[in-house]
Amino acid sequence: MSSIRIYQHTKFTSAVSIFMLMVLLVGFSACKKKQEKGISLAQVNEEILYLEDFKSTFGVGDWDNLSPEQRKKFIEDWVNLTVLAQYADEQGLHKDRAVQQKIFYAAKKVKANTLISKRLAEIQVSEDQMFNYFRLHQGEFQKNAVEYNIQRIALSDKISAENVLAQLSRGMSFNEAVNRYSTEELKYKAGMMGFVSAATGDSTFWLAARNLKENETGIVNKDQLWFVFRIESSRVTTMEANFEDYRADIKRKIILEKQDQVYQDLLRETKSRTEKIYYY
Repeated sequence: MSSIRIYQHTKFTSAVSIFMLMVLLVGFSACKKKQEKGISLAQVNEEILYLEDFKSTFGVGDWDNLSPEQRKKFIEDWVNLTVLAQYADEQGLHKDRAVQQKIFYAAKKVKANTLISKRLAEIQVSEDQMFNYFRLHQGEFQKNAVEYNIQRIALSDKISAENVLAQLSRGMSFNEAVNRYSTEELKYKAGMMGFVSAATGDSTFWLAARNLKENETGIVNKDQLWFVFRIESSRVTTMEANFEDYRADIKRKIILEKQDQVYQDLLRETKSRTEKIYYY
């Protein structure tokens, strides 16, 4: 009788061990799947919103250039959109034929725009093309050059730079941040670079400064360091802006002008590969 009990107990123990092993394996598999999907940003009911999925809605590098506050705003918008979409599903709106058709059309549009963007990204703009454009449209660029007096904080990595930005947004003064966090000798001069222009070796700061609004701070990467910076003041010089001042703008304008040509070329190429197109 005791032997039967021992056998049953052993059998029960083995069953429990097998069950626990299965639970561990399932848990490990779930963790692995979660790791494969990447970093979780938020969750709405059972739907998890992942960083990589979110970043895919931005252009290359656009997400990395956003400030922590901007990222937080976009994530909150994404959560709100998800909440509304889930509620729409609860209401059965996804079954409506008109809604289904709009979703189908939107999917086509995303695919087509992605294809066009990919082709546009492959466009190479030569120095000759940019300079010829500058000469042909010189009237647009006949403006006095602006120089910016930059104050900066040097940091070793982007995460540190974003943390400093966050503290500045919460009210820390820029001068205090320079004294506390800057890792370069310039901190002893309050981080003041002096005036920078497109023609100087610090043109990276000049290009970044042009995109800042008044009282705004920015981040720029240069010489393996990350810099949080602001425009302390600016001045208009008597010297006229030249080709170097507008290099980035000229390249962007040329690519935009080529957009329709790229679209038409891509359309001809894809239509020639399509066997059947009928109009009824």
